[in-house]
Amino acid sequence: MKDFNLKSYHIRGMNAATEAEKAAINQELKDLYETLSDEDKKDFNEQLQTFLIKEMATINSFYQATKEDNLN
Repeated sequence: MKDFNLKSYHIRGMNAATEAEKAAINQELKDLYETLSDEDKKDFNEQLQTFLIKEMATINSFYQATKEDNLN
């Protein structure tokens, strides 16, 4: 199984200076996806889903901590 290092794309996108730079990073990711075999696309999609779930859990954890801090 290939490691697509989705976090690196995410960090680059967050640190992009302009919307054009973000769009270029997204296009790079789309171009990569188009070159993949069906099996690699399946792996990519599974890794993307796992990455997004982890990121959402992290965001929720920070939100809950901030919310609790504001109540105290």
